[in-house]
Amino acid sequence: MNEINGLIFAFALDGSGGGSQLELDGVKKWRPEDGSLWVHLDYTGSAARDWLQDNSGIEPVIVEALIAEETRPRSLVHKGGMLVILRGVNLNPGKDPEDMVSIRFWIESNRIVTLRHRRVMAIDDIRKAVEAGNGPVSSGEFLEELADRLVERMGGVISDVDDTVDALEDEVIVEQTYELRQKISNIRRAAISMRRYLAPQRDVMAHLHNEKVDWLNDTERMRLREIADRTTRYVEDLDAIRDRATVTQEELNGRLAEQMNKTMYVLSIVAGIFLPLGLLTGLLGINVGGIPGTENHWAFAIFCGLLLIVAVMQIWLFKRKKWM
Repeated sequence: MNEINGLIFAFALDGSGGGSQLELDGVKKWRPEDGSLWVHLDYTGSAARDWLQDNSGIEPVIVEALIAEETRPRSLVHKGGMLVILRGVNLNPGKDPEDMVSIRFWIESNRIVTLRHRRVMAIDDIRKAVEAGNGPVSSGEFLEELADRLVERMGGVISDVDDTVDALEDEVIVEQTYELRQKISNIRRAAISMRRYLAPQRDVMAHLHNEKVDWLNDTERMRLREIADRTTRYVEDLDAIRDRATVTQEELNGRLAEQMNKTMYVLSIVAGIFLPLGLLTGLLGINVGGIPGTENHWAFAIFCGLLLIVAVMQIWLFKRKKWM
C-alpha cells in the first residue's frame, strides 16, 4: 500500500468473500478476465489520478465526477456500470459527525473502484470482512453492504442528537439561561448540516434498487429498498429534530423575555416610588438660604415621616390603578 500516491488498498476478490491484496502495479496489470477487483483510492493522490485518467478505462466524464472537489449524493448508470456518490457521518477522532465525508465509487460487474479523501469507517468494515474471508461476494452485495453500513452509523448519530434535544427540552423547563441558546443553536446547525446531504442521499437510495444493471439481483434490490426506507426515516427524524429545536428555542426566548419583563417591571415600580421621594430630598438638599427646618431638631424626623406617607400613598395609588 502506498497512500502517498493515492492507493489505500486493492484486492483481487475470489468471489467467495475473500481476496488477496494487490499493489499499484498489480492494479495496473489487472484485466477483466482475471476475476473481480476492488481498488480503494485517495482521489488527491497523483498516481491514483493518473491511473483513473489513463489506465482505468473509465469514461473521462465519470472520472471527473469521481475526483471532483465538491460533490453531492447522486447516481448514474452508464454502459453497465454505476457511478454512485454517497455521504457518511464523520466519525474520525476529533471531528464533528455532521461534517459528513464523501465516498465516491464506480461499480461494474467485476470491478469496484472506491475513492475518498477522509477516512470512511464503512469502507474499513468491508475491508476487514474481506481480509477475514466473509466480505461481499458480488458487486451488488458490495453496494448493498456499503449503503447499509453508512446508514447504520447515521442512525446512531441521529439518535444521539435526538436524545440531546430531549434533554434540552427538559432543561428549558427547569432552568432558563442564555447558555442554553448556544446549545440549541448547535443542535439546529447539526441537524441542518446533516439534512443537507441526507435529503439528496434519500433520493439516490430510492432510485438505486430500480437501476437497470444486470449485476443487481432481486434480493439485493429488496435490501436496497429497505435501506432507502431507513434513510427516509432518518431525514424525517432530522426534520423533527430541527422543528423541536426551533420550538424549544422559541420557548426559551419567551421564558427569558418573561424573566426580563418581570425584572423591568420591579425596577419600574421601584423607580416610580423613589422618583417623587428623590425630588423632595433633592429640593431640601440644595445649598441655599431659606431651607425650612434648619433650626428645628425634629425637622429630619418629620421629613422622614412625610416621605414615608408619600411612599405609602404611591403604593396605594399603584394598586388602585392595578400597576402592581
